[in-house]
Amino acid sequence: MKYSEISHFSHPQHKLRYEFTEFPFKCDGCKEAGIGSRFRCSTCDFDLHQHCAVPSPYSLHHPFYTKCSFQFFSRPPGDVPRYCNACGRDVAGFLYHCRDCGFDLHPCCAKLPVVIDDGEVKLYLYRKVSSPCHRCGRKGRSWSYRSTCKKYNLHVACVKDMLVENWAGGGGGGSSRRFGTRIPTLKNTVNVQRKSKGKVKKCCEVAGLGVQFIVAAVLGDPTALIAGLVGILISKG
Repeated sequence: MKYSEISHFSHPQHKLRYEFTEFPFKCDGCKEAGIGSRFRCSTCDFDLHQHCAVPSPYSLHHPFYTKCSFQFFSRPPGDVPRYCNACGRDVAGFLYHCRDCGFDLHPCCAKLPVVIDDGEVKLYLYRKVSSPCHRCGRKGRSWSYRSTCKKYNLHVACVKDMLVENWAGGGGGGSSRRFGTRIPTLKNTVNVQRKSKGKVKKCCEVAGLGVQFIVAAVLGDPTALIAGLVGILISKG
């Protein structure tokens, strides 16, 4: 369901209006980066991911945790530091939490598409993969997107790390709300071995181009429109 304007408990002073932005922002709900669709109060410079502004009204169930029932929370429960089981990053704001199992998911991570498919590139989301990530070289750090040929893997956590690395310090003046406008080029994420031949090499090269869709999904807006926009910005990097 589409909303043009909403009232939200986290910002009772003003209503939030839906808008689409080409520039990255920090969500005041989950405290993670975002781009594309958001709900915003321009008066107060307050932003929410669409997934944070309009969470699932009932229990959320995820195919990776079939026995879990996730509930939306405005803050992490308890006094112990918590982390997202999808990306491994700290949970500092809005989240989905399973009371029985203790698992936590950022709202955008909870809504990551299981398959990213633009008609040519197809990447599948896995909870664990046996092959190392093409960015960090490690296994099992977080959920991963894997190519059809199963030779290209990229951690969701590594995508977030790359975003933070590229946007850190972009605001100036000590503001933690602002990011720079540079989208990571990610050119070095595809480490295709010279020995790779034929279909495997081609598959990895195509999957490398699909990184732009992973970036868009991690930022909370896995639509063709924002993915195309990110692709343009990546090419300019």
